[in-house]
Amino acid sequence: MAWPACKTRPAPAALEAFPPAERLHVINLASSRTEEHQQADTSWTLDNLAFEILRDTHHRDMSRSTIGRILAEADLKPHRSVYWLNSHDPDFAAKAQDICQLYLAAPRLYEEGRLVLSSDEKTGMQILQRKYPTRPACPGHSEKREFEYIRHGTRALLATFCVPTGEVVWDLGPTRTSADWVKHLDHVAQRFRSLKRFDWVVDNLNTHWSLDVCRWVAERCWLPFDAKSLQTGRQRRAFLSDPSHAQVFHFTPIHGSWLNQVELFFSVLSRRFLRRGDFSSAAAFEERLTRWLENYNRQHAHPYRWTYTGEPLVRATPFSQTRKQRCRGRAGFGSHPLWERLIYPPRPYCRRVEPLATDL
Repeated sequence: MAWPACKTRPAPAALEAFPPAERLHVINLASSRTEEHQQADTSWTLDNLAFEILRDTHHRDMSRSTIGRILAEADLKPHRSVYWLNSHDPDFAAKAQDICQLYLAAPRLYEEGRLVLSSDEKTGMQILQRKYPTRPACPGHSEKREFEYIRHGTRALLATFCVPTGEVVWDLGPTRTSADWVKHLDHVAQRFRSLKRFDWVVDNLNTHWSLDVCRWVAERCWLPFDAKSLQTGRQRRAFLSDPSHAQVFHFTPIHGSWLNQVELFFSVLSRRFLRRGDFSSAAAFEERLTRWLENYNRQHAHPYRWTYTGEPLVRATPFSQTRKQRCRGRAGFGSHPLWERLIYPPRPYCRRVEPLATDL
């Protein structure tokens, strides 16, 4: 008696069905530009990767799921893109190492009476009020915010991050002119008046090396001030960077403002306060921001752990030590000791979520 034919479609081929050369071809294809292969799309997807492999007579066709598994094993995500800023400063390495050495030595310098400070502005903070009330989150539903808003103007935050302690000194106002910046510098100097020397890490904004700042440094350091010798920006930056002064400015490389630690604090400010804020007026915004900053200094201020040393950022990580392999427990290193990883295997990443009881 003949058995009836099975109507179940065959399962997709496993990765082992394709030799390493064909899998490598998928990785190379996903790592190349689409215009190199006469593709109209500007980015690779599983569909156009499968179409390109099918069009190539030297390779067998692959399904979308097989290509997806190959890319997942290689920790390759051609569908994702992130912004980055390339610095063409010829003195990038020297400037970056100088700033990083300051960060690493900041605790020791602080005990010697020398304070490392990181300063910048958070400009254009919009004071937005939602046109209709926000619905808070409830079980099964996320918070709902109205997309229409009423704008009550903007404010600029001039902030200085104390590197060894994490304390933040700020000035809030509608503008960020050179006069505003000098007032902020004086505010910070008065706040730490007991210290003998200040090292300011700032970016290359023109208000940071204006003639008013040079005048303020000359007054603070009891130096003669000659405006005629400080006509150009290069002369002013050289004057402010003089290591013999009590107020020394360290300028980040061009397109290297990410070396300024206060940017990390601004990221915290954006996530915890600005992103989902709802303010009825400019006065309410200023009052609530002041309370938030005071609470940050009182309960959350801490120095950041700076790991960048000024060396070129390259990814020389072996494939077995990539983030994907660490998540799967296949890497030869981790945050736990080796004996602990051997005794206690890594947890599975998919856990069944039990539904909440309906009769609570």
